[in-house]
Amino acid sequence: METSQFIEETLPILQEKIDDVLAQNKAQTPSILQESMAYSLNTGGKRIRPMLLLATLKALGQNITQGFMTAIALEYIHTYSLIHDDLPAMDNDDYRRGKLTNHKAFDEATAILAGDALLTDSFALIGKDSLITNAEVKLDLINKLADAAGSKGMIAGQIGDVQAEGKEIDLLEMKEIHKNKTGELLHYAIYAGYQIANPSAEIKALLDEFAWTYGIAYQVQNDLQEVMWSDDDRGKFQHSDAALTKNTYPSILGTNGAIEALFANTTKCRTLLQQIKDIDESFDDQLLAGFLTFLKI
Repeated sequence: METSQFIEETLPILQEKIDDVLAQNKAQTPSILQESMAYSLNTGGKRIRPMLLLATLKALGQNITQGFMTAIALEYIHTYSLIHDDLPAMDNDDYRRGKLTNHKAFDEATAILAGDALLTDSFALIGKDSLITNAEVKLDLINKLADAAGSKGMIAGQIGDVQAEGKEIDLLEMKEIHKNKTGELLHYAIYAGYQIANPSAEIKALLDEFAWTYGIAYQVQNDLQEVMWSDDDRGKFQHSDAALTKNTYPSILGTNGAIEALFANTTKCRTLLQQIKDIDESFDDQLLAGFLTFLKI
């Protein structure tokens, strides 16, 4: 299946289910908190993480309905992290995706509490999901999400990023920071998909490696986007000197080295998907391979 078609068909359904979840909690949630949560959940974006989860299920021949609540929980976690990242004590951003950040649209206290609510509610979404009937799988999904988002995962990466500001770090240190800060939630998307689908151990291992490799490629591409901008008239990339002073793949490897790293990791992703296809002909490798188009520069 074409990835663009899958996203075009699935994204509106995901949005409808997000709206349903918010509506179900409306009566018990203070209105200003409800508005603040919905504001950041609905600022747009590709929703790559929940889409990856659902696409993994689809690629493994499973009904994606089983994954919607876990996908929404993952989007809740991601959204909470963005709300808190934008706060004055963190990145101090006024805009995200062309809209006022949550603390600017509301206030700092409301933004903090909206993030707290999204984080906490995410685990209840999985716990109350009636479509995942295997209690062991459900518990594993909750535990793994807590690990991916918490002090051993995303937050560990965030504090590492804060501590590295204004310092020169080496490639291994930066990889560890980005593995935690960005890679853990991307990995969880694919992990949750294959845990629900439950393919063979061999396929799980290959998908696991694909997930970590995709996370590296995602971060390299993100760093390159910050460092390079395209001159539309000449079709050439120019450097942003300010971005080159940060601890990024281009600042450590050089721009050409980062481009090579991006190519190497996306190539490895395609190889891993082909290996799964060789094991199981019914596996839709092209559906997941299509997510690599988001990594173009």
